Amino acid sequence: MNLNQITVPSLHLEVSVPFYEKLGLKLIVSALPDYVRFECPDGEGTFSIHKVGALPTGTGVWVYFEVNDLDGKVAELMAKGIIFDELPVDKSWLWREARLKDPDGNQIILFYAGINRKYPPWRLRN
Repeated sequence: MNLNQITVPSLHLEVSVPFYEKLGLKLIVSALPDYVRFECPDGEGTFSIHKVGALPTGTGVWVYFEVNDLDGKVAELMAKGIIFDELPVDKSWLWREARLKDPDGNQIILFYAGINRKYPPWRLRN
C-alpha cells in the first residue's frame, strides 16, 4: 500500500490555488470551482483541494511536506510574501519544522527529518 493523495477542504479554491502554486506545487487538474489537484515537486504524491460549504472545526487538517533544504525554502517563500506562524525550529521528535496556514486555516508544516522520518530512535522493532 502506498499513500497516493491528501485532500483538504476549502471555501474558495480560487484563493487556495495561487497559495499552493506559490509553495511550489504544480496544478495538474482544474475542475474549478469545486476541485483541483497538484503534483508535488518531488516524489509521486499528489495533493488536492475540494470545495466545501463549511470548514471543519477544532484543530482541522494538518499536512506535512518534506523539504530537504527547509531553511532555504522558508527564506524563498518569505521573499514571495508567504507568512509563517513558526519559523524553522528543531523539535524534540528530531524533525526540523516550520509552520503556516493556508487561506482556509489548514495547518501546513514544512519539515526536514532525514533518517528520523521513518527511523527515529524509538521506532518499534518488528
